[in-house]
Amino acid sequence: MTAELTAQVCVVGGGPAGLTLAVELAKRSVSVVVLEQSGHFNRSFRGESVSPDSVWLLDRLGLLGRLDGTYAQMHRMEILDSGSAVLSVDFSDFPYPHPYPVELPQPALLSALADAGREHPGFTLRQGATAIDLLREQGESGPVTGVRARTPDGELLVRADLTVAADGRFSKVREMSGLAYDKQPLDRDVIWLRLPFPEEWDSHTYRIRIRGGEHGLFIPTHPDSVRVGLNIAKGGLRDLRAQGLSALHEKLDRLAPELSASVRKEVRGWSDTSMLDIFTTVVPRWSMPGLVLMGDAAHTLTPILGQGVNHAIIDAVTLAPLVEEAMADGGGTAALARAGEKFQQSREEAVRLSRALQLRQERLFALDGRLGGLGRRSLYRIVNHNRALQQRVLARAYFQVQEPGPTVARRVVQQPASHN
Repeated sequence: MTAELTAQVCVVGGGPAGLTLAVELAKRSVSVVVLEQSGHFNRSFRGESVSPDSVWLLDRLGLLGRLDGTYAQMHRMEILDSGSAVLSVDFSDFPYPHPYPVELPQPALLSALADAGREHPGFTLRQGATAIDLLREQGESGPVTGVRARTPDGELLVRADLTVAADGRFSKVREMSGLAYDKQPLDRDVIWLRLPFPEEWDSHTYRIRIRGGEHGLFIPTHPDSVRVGLNIAKGGLRDLRAQGLSALHEKLDRLAPELSASVRKEVRGWSDTSMLDIFTTVVPRWSMPGLVLMGDAAHTLTPILGQGVNHAIIDAVTLAPLVEEAMADGGGTAALARAGEKFQQSREEAVRLSRALQLRQERLFALDGRLGGLGRRSLYRIVNHNRALQQRVLARAYFQVQEPGPTVARRVVQQPASHN
C-alpha cells in the first residue's frame, strides 16, 4: 500500500541540519515533512561538539533553555605534545556573547528540535522512513518533485516543491540526484571509545595529546564520561585488530596514562569501540531544480574542532529565510533554484575556510620524527604566547556568525559524578 503526503518542503534526514531547518521553516509557516531513517534519536559517537556560534544560534532560536542540564560547557582547550603543554586556550578570553563551546548529546538536541517543531501545524516528522528514490517531473532529467520512501507501514510518497538532502556524509539523496562530488580521503581514520571520566581531570577542558605521529582527542561528555578519539592509519583497523586489543590499550597508555586502568576495564572487545572513516567531500554544485543539499551532504568536514554540527545549524538558519522568500514569490522552480544558488554563495567561503583550517591541523598532528615534532611544538608555542594570533586563528573556527560584544553566557561549572 502506498501513502502520500504533500508539503512545500521535504527534508530527508532528521539530524541537526534537517531538524533545525524544518523547525525554522515551520515557524515561517512553510509546511515541511522530515523523513528520518532511524526510528529513534539514540545516535552514539555522533557529533556532540557544538561550537560557540551554534550555542549562540540555539539561544536565539529559543532552544538553549530547553536543553538546560543536558550539556557540558567547555572553558578551556589544551594541547600536550610529548608530555609538555604547548598550547592552552581559555574561551572566556574571547570577546563574544557566547564564547563557550558545549558538549551536547545528539539525542537531547534532536528531541528538543522535534518538540519545537511539533508546536507548529505545518511540521511533520516521519521516523523509520528511508528515502529510496527521487520523484521527478519529466523523467530523469526533470526537476525533483519529492521523495519515494520505505516505511514499516509500506511505501510513502512525499510530493514537495523543494526537497532538501540533509542525510549526512554518506548522503543517498546526493547519490540519487547525480550531482557531482569529490571525496577526498585523509591519511588517517579514528577509533572512538567512551570511558569513565578520570577524577584528576576537570570536566570543562578539551584535551589533545600528541606523541610522535600519534594523537588523541579527549572530550568531556555529559554527564560523566570522556569520549576518546585515537588516530590510526587510513584503512588500518584490520592491522590494529590483528595486533590484538592490547595494541589499542598500549596506544592509549602512550597518550593518556590517566586512562590506562579504565580502558582495560571498559574496553574488552572491539565492539566497545567505533571506527570513523575520515574524509572530506567537496560538492561543486549544492543544488539542482527542486533539490538542495545542506550540512554534511553538501560539505563533509573532519572531526577536528567540532565543525560538523556547527555548519549544519548555520546552514539551516541561512537556508530557511531564502526558502521562505522563494515561497512568497510563488514557490516556483525558478525562485527556489535562485534560493539554492544564494544559499551556496553565502555559505561556501565559510566552509572552505573551516576545511582549510582542519586540514592544516591534520598535517600538524601527523608530523613525526625529531625535526617534525620540534617544528610542530615550536609553532604551537608561538601561537600560545601571542594572544592576538591565538584569537585570530581560533576565531576562524568558532566565531563566524557572532559579532564581538559583552559575554551573556552564564559560566556553568560542574564536575562529573564519582565512579567510586
